[in-house]
Amino acid sequence: MTDLTEISFELILSIFVVIFLFAAVYLLIRLRISEKKRIESEARFQLLESKINKLELQTLESKLNPHLFKNILNSIQSHAYQTYYALDKLANVLDYILYESRNKFVTPKEEIDFALNLIEINKIKVSPLFELKVKTKIHESEPLLEQRLLAPLISIDLIENAFKHADLQSSDAFIAVTFEFRESVFSLTVANKISAKSPMKKEKGGIGAETLEQRLKIIYSENFKLDRFTEGDVYIAHLKINLLEHKAKMLAAR
Repeated sequence: MTDLTEISFELILSIFVVIFLFAAVYLLIRLRISEKKRIESEARFQLLESKINKLELQTLESKLNPHLFKNILNSIQSHAYQTYYALDKLANVLDYILYESRNKFVTPKEEIDFALNLIEINKIKVSPLFELKVKTKIHESEPLLEQRLLAPLISIDLIENAFKHADLQSSDAFIAVTFEFRESVFSLTVANKISAKSPMKKEKGGIGAETLEQRLKIIYSENFKLDRFTEGDVYIAHLKINLLEHKAKMLAAR
């Protein structure tokens, strides 16, 4: 009788063990299937997000380039006596827009050279007494200076905004532009004395400012900082992009 009871107990225990093992295997399979579906869903979402971002960037850039080109031509047309010099700079700007800006990224050195040409074109609009200061603080030994990590045309809005809102014919006004590249961080600071005159109304405006904000968020996420503020009658814009952190995220995403 005792033997029969022990056998029955062992049989029941064995059955429970088998059931437990089957349940554990079933749950494990379900978890793996669920995890696989989650990974596939995330991959599809990231692919969709990437396509949306790419489409949005293409749309923004298609608005940006004609807007820039129109402003440049207006500058040259209003000062025909300096046309030859301006056209020489315009050729460099157009090469950059037509060829380099088609790339997703350019080097910080290429973007800074482009911005300096853009400033030279805008200089033809200012009075000889107008104070225009341009500084470059670049460490040539920086390893990322010649690497394609910077979005093209990222400096346009801040520079054009300064020329648009300063009194270019006043000897009391000024524009100060500083480019800096140190410890893999690209920085652009633009300051200008705000004109006391009423700003001219434009049929279509704000494209550059809106485009810059959207592009920075899409491309650099948390790796940038853009500050715009006023101190008295001076407007200051400061852009800083940590290209080393951006590069690390790009490599991690591969």
